[in-house]
Amino acid sequence: MSRTPISGRVTTAAEGDVVVFLIGMRINRWRAVRHWPPVLAAMPRMLRELSRDRNLGMLGYRAYTAGPRTYTVVQYWESREKLLAYASSAQRQHHPAWAAFNRRARGAKASVGIWHETYLVPAGSYEAIYHAMPPFGLGEAHGVEPVARRGERAAQRLAG
Repeated sequence: MSRTPISGRVTTAAEGDVVVFLIGMRINRWRAVRHWPPVLAAMPRMLRELSRDRNLGMLGYRAYTAGPRTYTVVQYWESREKLLAYASSAQRQHHPAWAAFNRRARGAKASVGIWHETYLVPAGSYEAIYHAMPPFGLGEAHGVEPVARRGERAAQRLAG
């Protein structure tokens, strides 16, 4: 997507329910080098696969680090059904990565931690505003529209 800021105020063009998926890892033992690089490398492969095929259901993502040992990816999905289908598909990158992690974790003494959280946000329970920003977050995933279409104030957009 464009990195050029959009002038003025816009809001997300998302319609209906929104699925937000957070996933991450934490390196617990630096000296256990053989355990954490495979986990760290698995996520970019999945993100490339998901970005190449929009029919899989991921609408967008943003990766973050919280210091040198903790990594998080915020993902926006078309539906929970598509998220769950991707996670369980033996033909996609997630399934073999998950199986490999479980095999390594048995003897790894908690060298690497992983986590995820899934949020199913009903329509009318989210709102967004972006001012002089390039598309970002929910607005990047679903597109943006002029704020006036949804209401000038957060309370109006939430009631909408």
